[in-house]
Amino acid sequence: MADEAKAKGNAAFSSGNFTEAVTHFTEAINLNPTNHVLYSNRSAAYASLAQYSNALTDAQKTVDLKPDWAKGYSRLGAAHSGLHQYSDAVSAYKKGLQIDPTNDALKSGLADAESAQAQAQARSRPGPGGPASPFGDAFSGPEMWAKLTGDASTRAYLQQPDFVNMMKDIQKNPNNLNLYLKDQRVMQALGVLLGVKLSTRMPEEDEEIPEGSTEPQRKEEKRPEPEPEPMEVGEEEKEIRERKAKAQKEKEAGNGAYKKKDFETAIQHYSKAMELDDEDISFITNRAAVYLEMGKYEDCIKDCDKAVERGRELRSDYKMVARALTRKGTALAKMAKSSKDFEAAIEVFQKALTEHRNPDTLKKLNEAEKAKKELEQQEYFNPQIADEEREKGNQLFKEMKYPDAVKHYTESIKRNPKDPRAYSNRAACYTKLAALPEGLKDAEKCIELDPTFVKGYTRKGAVQFFMKEYEKALKTYQEGLKLDPHNQELLDGVKRCVEQRNKASRGDLTPEELKERQAKGMQDPEIQNILTDPVMRQVLQDFQENPKAAQDHMKNPLVMDKIQKLINAGIVQVK
Repeated sequence: MADEAKAKGNAAFSSGNFTEAVTHFTEAINLNPTNHVLYSNRSAAYASLAQYSNALTDAQKTVDLKPDWAKGYSRLGAAHSGLHQYSDAVSAYKKGLQIDPTNDALKSGLADAESAQAQAQARSRPGPGGPASPFGDAFSGPEMWAKLTGDASTRAYLQQPDFVNMMKDIQKNPNNLNLYLKDQRVMQALGVLLGVKLSTRMPEEDEEIPEGSTEPQRKEEKRPEPEPEPMEVGEEEKEIRERKAKAQKEKEAGNGAYKKKDFETAIQHYSKAMELDDEDISFITNRAAVYLEMGKYEDCIKDCDKAVERGRELRSDYKMVARALTRKGTALAKMAKSSKDFEAAIEVFQKALTEHRNPDTLKKLNEAEKAKKELEQQEYFNPQIADEEREKGNQLFKEMKYPDAVKHYTESIKRNPKDPRAYSNRAACYTKLAALPEGLKDAEKCIELDPTFVKGYTRKGAVQFFMKEYEKALKTYQEGLKLDPHNQELLDGVKRCVEQRNKASRGDLTPEELKERQAKGMQDPEIQNILTDPVMRQVLQDFQENPKAAQDHMKNPLVMDKIQKLINAGIVQVK
């Protein structure tokens, strides 16, 4: 249960639903309060919500539970940094590096914390370099990246190397912010970090100057607003952008060919896009989709594995990774020839759902599990072995070894679940073992499989009789007699039930028998309905207070039948 809640928390965290992630991790902690990983995960979720006090509490708990786990100190450092406790953050990161000196996350966190600490100290004593940037705090520490990742409007920018480099430069020296204010992405990021909405529109060169300005108004025709240039870039950066643009065109051409079912052409375009830009895994997943459509399942799987691996390296959108896993699972399911083959597909679908809870993936998982179960039944199906197992059960039944007989009848049913004889025989065994509910279930299954199988009615009637449900047993025997009017077992069953009915009608029940029947009758829904029926309540009252009216009621066959049922149940006694 705790693992399930943890998986849900991980999926919510990956999708940016940090509040939901906290809820699931809390549920997991309640179920397993000594698991240090759960506190670590919830600390990360709290930090992503900028609830650093809660993040610190969970991080400290993580370290207390597992003091030799490096990641706990990474969580502790991040929480301290979020609270601007940079000295404590530096100390936490250093402790973690003592445990794992090669941990990149700890190294990066330490560098950020030390940089933020230095900037805070510099702001507290202004030097000759002039005043510090008023936005310095917004760019300090690892919480900057958490906020940019958590906001949908800036998350995609983190896949763009030039943007990441600009943000790193600003983080090192917040005064460099002025160098990048013309870049709309930086302005958008600044708004997210400050918690305000900033306008990213750049004024046009020929924009009309407001009235009262000392400069003359320009009356030239307004030109369309130019595409803003983020910043001057070098030749290498220009070449990268051009290649990315060409890759997107190849992808669009591939999409067009795919819609026309020109799969070979689509593959060529997607392959070219992959050559031009290896930082967009959508090209790989699209080609995988084409291979899947063509029935080239192994090629599809190879592309999906490549997309997942590259996606992990690039920290791509979790939805893209989930898509690749879903396509791999679909290909594996298409290739499956046995129930065991479906196990790999099911595992991949489950991994995809931990990345992103997609309804289509969930549907494919359910279909794969259903197909696996059906194939298992088909693979196990063997009527010949079923007959052999049933005969072994029959021999053991004759020897009165009922538990062993049940085992063989059960195996017979697994080998041929459509044979009513195995259910009938197992019902007889259960009756001998006084496992009456199980016997009744088997007898009913026997009749369901073959309503003309008379033996099923004798089994069901016998179970009901031993359960002292005489009216129900009588009905079952009578239904069987419609199929075989001369069946001696059924006739004997009817006779036994009638005797029990007459015994109650004559008032010959012992006090113990009467008490037992009454208790059982009061649990019967049919008896309960009779007793709560206003008409029958009046009838019963007339039996006690108005004998003449009672005689009139007895002329009604429906009323008479209900009265008889109450008598048989011991509720009404005849004297």
